[in-house]
Amino acid sequence: MNRDVASGLSTATRAGRFYLVGALGIAVQLGGLAALNHVGVNYVVATALAVEAAVVHNFLWHERYTWSDRRSHSTGAELLRLLKFNSTTGAVSIGGNVILMRLLVGEAGFRPVIANILTIASCSLLNFLLSDRAVFRPPPLLGFNGSE
Repeated sequence: MNRDVASGLSTATRAGRFYLVGALGIAVQLGGLAALNHVGVNYVVATALAVEAAVVHNFLWHERYTWSDRRSHSTGAELLRLLKFNSTTGAVSIGGNVILMRLLVGEAGFRPVIANILTIASCSLLNFLLSDRAVFRPPPLLGFNGSE
């Protein structure tokens, strides 16, 4: 089992935390989508807005729970990490959700909330890998710079 050297967390444990936070984010996303859809916002626009709300929600929890051992130690660093999170997992989530929603709702006739559950599942594994390997990368080990 892969372990993060700095924290001792296994990849499976970290993935479990990621999916727990993601489940809460799904509630944010589906609630936002349903509310926006209810007031007449176009389902594609509503999807993009609801996904962005979930992305920000998830980032805050990932920073403080999933990857708490890799936290940013300044406001500037945290804002840069949020930008990185938004431009990687956010782009996958928004792009994947909008494209798949257009196909599932617009072409296949699915109801928006059901289609959104399917799109979330489709994007989740890639988002975990991007988060773990790019956004919340562990700091380099002290005294090791890769050269001899």
